[in-house]
Amino acid sequence: MVDNEPSLRVSVATLDKVIFQSPRDGTLMMALERKATLTNVTNRSIVDVRAQPFGGAVRLRNLDGLRDLIRDFKFDSERSRSEQDFRILIRPTHWPAIKQFCLQHLQNADDVALESDPCRELVEEFADALQVDLRPDQYVYQPLGFAIENEPVPTDNLYSRGFPTVRIYRIFEVSIVDDALCLAMLTASEHHSDYTLQTLVLNDAKNTGRGRANTVLALSLKRLLDFYLNVLPEKRYVPGYVEGHHLDVSVLAVLKEVEVPQLQRL
Repeated sequence: MVDNEPSLRVSVATLDKVIFQSPRDGTLMMALERKATLTNVTNRSIVDVRAQPFGGAVRLRNLDGLRDLIRDFKFDSERSRSEQDFRILIRPTHWPAIKQFCLQHLQNADDVALESDPCRELVEEFADALQVDLRPDQYVYQPLGFAIENEPVPTDNLYSRGFPTVRIYRIFEVSIVDDALCLAMLTASEHHSDYTLQTLVLNDAKNTGRGRANTVLALSLKRLLDFYLNVLPEKRYVPGYVEGHHLDVSVLAVLKEVEVPQLQRL
């Protein structure tokens, strides 16, 4: 990795451990965003279906503080620039300073530099996955801390594929307290199989040119924890398969009960 130019990608995001009690039997469930995307790999169209925590990129509300800290950064894509997403390229030696900058600002409610709460992304993603307008009275949330991936890993992000990336996750626990919404999540999870999502993606590609479809996957929290805790710690940080569903490696970031050597938890 060359240090005289911005070559290390930094991705800063909120991730939400969305939990709720099943209105049917009281089981504590965890809701994930199940995303299907049509991608081209070596001239072949492939539908990737995976589940990941709700959440998304932290927005830079004000660039002045970051520019004062390091001047020679750049956004990883035009999309990140237009949306002010904290997905940037930096010199590798600037990583410790960037990490401390993020930890400081993300702990402050209503921070002027960084978006520091999960609400905007949560509302947007519930609208996308469930076609519902998430209201403040339907959920409560609290911060759980941070999960940091210090060792660079090539990203599979569509707009900056392959860049060595380090990550900071601000973790929140989000409890859904509205029974009707809990039932809607269960129903959506049961109604859409991975196969039906693949069909929806192909139809979306044909009709809009995008090739995307989203829904919810609801799994027993105990089932998830048991799955990961039965894997040796040094082998956990890989995509998992629970009840036939492909789980993104980022699911581990919100499960503080599961030790993962590749993640620094604060």
